[in-house]
Amino acid sequence: MTATDTNLEDQLVLEREHWVDGPPHALFRELRQGCPVHYTREVSEFPDEGGFWSVTTAEDVHAVSRDWQTYSSELGGVTVISSVFPVELARAMFIGMDPPKHDRVKALFQAGFTPKRIAAHEDAIREIVKRTLDGLAGRETCDLVNDVAQPVVSRVIGSFMGIPKEDDATWARLMNSTLGAGDPDLNPDGVEAVMEKEIPEIFERCGRMISERRENPTDDLTSVLVHAEVDGETLAEHEIVMGFFLLVAAGNDSTKATYCSGMRALLEDPAQRKLVLDDPGLVPGAVEESLRMFPAFAHFRRTATKDTELGGRHIKEGDRVVMWYVSSNRRTSLLPRDRARAPGVAHPL
Repeated sequence: MTATDTNLEDQLVLEREHWVDGPPHALFRELRQGCPVHYTREVSEFPDEGGFWSVTTAEDVHAVSRDWQTYSSELGGVTVISSVFPVELARAMFIGMDPPKHDRVKALFQAGFTPKRIAAHEDAIREIVKRTLDGLAGRETCDLVNDVAQPVVSRVIGSFMGIPKEDDATWARLMNSTLGAGDPDLNPDGVEAVMEKEIPEIFERCGRMISERRENPTDDLTSVLVHAEVDGETLAEHEIVMGFFLLVAAGNDSTKATYCSGMRALLEDPAQRKLVLDDPGLVPGAVEESLRMFPAFAHFRRTATKDTELGGRHIKEGDRVVMWYVSSNRRTSLLPRDRARAPGVAHPL
């Protein structure tokens, strides 16, 4: 169902029927054009959660993102459905904090991913990719997600965090089931099982690594988190665990999702694929375009700290405000005229 089938104001953006084949781009296009700041009154699968505002254009997403004093990450968490990922856990990660603490903790993570540090890992990362691809020799088919992307991203982020190679599959399972809490394929036991099983296992496993780094510091990022200081104090253990979770989740899920989606786009568009194969110099642009077309996160949520107005809509204090990156990244208002008509991933913004 698209917005043309019913009134835009009556659309329930988060209904599962809209997301069967991925983000509902047709619906978001209609919203950007006719109702860029839209209110969804309810979520059928989570009736206790209430409604939320959808922000669908790049301009409005930027406005919300930059105004933390009006739209807070810390107040209500960063996911539209709070029961899936409790706000207490979100607040322990820098993405769930507001300045000034957000900026100070984020700086710790940025220090671990400087160009110099990444460059130092380049040869090792290439070897991980090569070893994974060599393992497919002699096969006529493979699963791009499970046979290529998952083992590569698990080992790359594992090498940064100091995770033993033999634990890669376990951490991948934990990340997939936690981040896909509502997906029966990834988490057949349901949302409640995440809080009952996966989260305690994450804390237990990470707790062991924290204890080891306290006794024997290393140069991996887990040790950086353990011994880091913010305002003269070390991070609390739950902040270290959730910082670890954020990095391992980003490494396992975000990179995998964007890579696989970008590869699928090339596989489904022979002309664009040929451009990249004929000119490897286009690969960096293809990467950037993949990040635009297939953002690792569909949304982040903010909570209004006061009554305000956005796009002509009156937002009340305490309202949930959801920034839909899968919509804002697809806008055409800021694209050059020729680029707006050209599909594919070989020509970055």
